[in-house]
Amino acid sequence: MLTIGELAKATGVATSALRYWEALGLIPVPERVSGKRRYPPSTVDLVGEILLLRDTGYTLREVEQVMARRGSWRELAERKLAELDERIAKAQAARTAIAHGLACEHPDVRECPTFIRGRARRLAGASLAEAHGH
Repeated sequence: MLTIGELAKATGVATSALRYWEALGLIPVPERVSGKRRYPPSTVDLVGEILLLRDTGYTLREVEQVMARRGSWRELAERKLAELDERIAKAQAARTAIAHGLACEHPDVRECPTFIRGRARRLAGASLAEAHGH
């Protein structure tokens, strides 16, 4: 059995986060020995699952759904993949705009015709990708 400090050390997760995850029901409430939490060694793997899911973009609520097998985890994964694709597209558009600004010959990017057109398009409701199109 592991104390909360030992679990934190084994997983790299702060004790405050472990307590929070416990309160959310992501990790089971451990038994207490002399008032101290005692986690079974299997909790290390459970924390690893939470970390992996969180690192791939799942919210803690979504982590709970995946781990509880509520609904279809594949459906949740498909929605998450679409969400990530959208974020990637937005980040790529931002990167393209910033790279253009750095490569622009104008001393002030606000004097750049592409920037000026993009600003007008953006104000007209275009997305960054649409506004920055040449």
